[in-house]
Amino acid sequence: MFRRDLLATMPAAFALWPARDSAAQAPANEGRQQPANAPTPFNGSSVRAMARDLASRPFRAPDSDLPRGLSDLTYDQYRDIRFNPQRAWWRDGGLPFQMQLFHRGFLYRQRVEIYEVAEGKAQRILYSPDLFAFQNLEAPQPADLGFAGLRLHAPVNRPDYFDEICAFLGASYFRAVAKNLNYGLSARGLAIKTAEPSGEEFPFFRAFWVERPRQGVNSITVWALLDSQSAAASYRFTIRPGEDTTFDTEATVFPRVDLDTVGIAPLTSMFWFAANDRVGIDDYRPAVHDSDGLMMLSGRGEQIWRPLQNPRDLQVSYFSDVNPRGFGLMQRKRAFTNYDDLEARYERRPSAWVEPIGDWGEGLVQLVEIPTGSEIHDNIVVAWRPKQPLQAKGEYGFVYRLHWAPQWTGQNDLARVTDTRVGAGINNQDTRLFVIGLAGGKLDALPADAQPALEVTADKGEIRNTVAQRNAETGGWRISFELAPGNETQVELRAVLRQGDQPLAESWMYRWAP
Repeated sequence: MFRRDLLATMPAAFALWPARDSAAQAPANEGRQQPANAPTPFNGSSVRAMARDLASRPFRAPDSDLPRGLSDLTYDQYRDIRFNPQRAWWRDGGLPFQMQLFHRGFLYRQRVEIYEVAEGKAQRILYSPDLFAFQNLEAPQPADLGFAGLRLHAPVNRPDYFDEICAFLGASYFRAVAKNLNYGLSARGLAIKTAEPSGEEFPFFRAFWVERPRQGVNSITVWALLDSQSAAASYRFTIRPGEDTTFDTEATVFPRVDLDTVGIAPLTSMFWFAANDRVGIDDYRPAVHDSDGLMMLSGRGEQIWRPLQNPRDLQVSYFSDVNPRGFGLMQRKRAFTNYDDLEARYERRPSAWVEPIGDWGEGLVQLVEIPTGSEIHDNIVVAWRPKQPLQAKGEYGFVYRLHWAPQWTGQNDLARVTDTRVGAGINNQDTRLFVIGLAGGKLDALPADAQPALEVTADKGEIRNTVAQRNAETGGWRISFELAPGNETQVELRAVLRQGDQPLAESWMYRWAP
């Protein structure tokens, strides 16, 4: 939970951790001793072979040893270590990308090896204190300290400036932005035992291989080697920045043990409060969140919107599916007045959409919502969980495209949920009033006298006073209903607006609790 605390207040030049192991070295020529930074053969299957080999051996904890002057840094001292942008990789080559590296220290002691790949060879990047500016600190003596991660830059917002487009920030976390957006939610390589009573296991990237960019090609490839007590894995990310920044991702997981609580393509975000959930919040802003809802497109073509919550107790939701078409955490509200925050600028945070490539079979989307008392903690996790456990000594491939963009509209012919508001019933304090805004899609084409059917269901309690009406102020529609929960402590709600047997809008789902 220190991750957001640090990233929310420090410049993008600072990161978190990963680690080191001899298995993370680029493949060496058999039978020869190679200098530590000698180029070695590398191809698209090299990291997958390393992960397979790593999983066949007992897990070894990462190297986190550091000289005392780095391991006992304060937060402010760590902020004073900055990468020198004049030393960025490929800066003077006229290439479409640049790379900068993160220093180890403070909380971020684990080491990650980083390689440059060019012409079928991988060469380890050697640490040097000359790569960094130590503003109020004494630079460490030259040693092979390694790095804590990397970030990539490209001219996204204007052609003459290299913006930071993504950062691999430790453990298996990484973040990205698209044009005119700022950092917000994160993705991860793999999630293991999320929200389990035994405690979560956090896999980490031991090493990265970054392909030297090519002139005139608007993509860059990063390979990563992941490790944890329960599994090893390889990743290939083909990154294309733009108005929709995409990560074409090929992941291969090699379990050491049977994995029945594994999360594929996990996303992590923050939701503190909004109009649907601000009980006990004393804050001038109307909303504070990096994401406001989970959007899903099921294998049978149903589009679902589930507003996020900051629950009183840990809350886990499961959405069963077969061959999902996509899921993601969205930031739909895009106006400054939705947040009124001149510093955080939540209206500029990206949405992230996972688009599976090929069939993922039977499983479920797992949503974890963790109570939080502030905006500095990530408290939302979503991932795909296969129904069948991943077996020890097996090999499992997952291919998906990860989109970072302002929005992901899904099925354009369906109206989308724009607002979810919850409050006391109009004439009865024992009921809860739900008011939901809808706009776009088929609703825009409805004739003036149309009367669509509103279906609202609850697994417990009683639904009363359902209403669907045009909203002349917004040009969209508004649906509302009251829930009389009685003594129930949890109610699952669902609302769909239809014309005949055809949905006019995405399905709205919600879990109410006192």
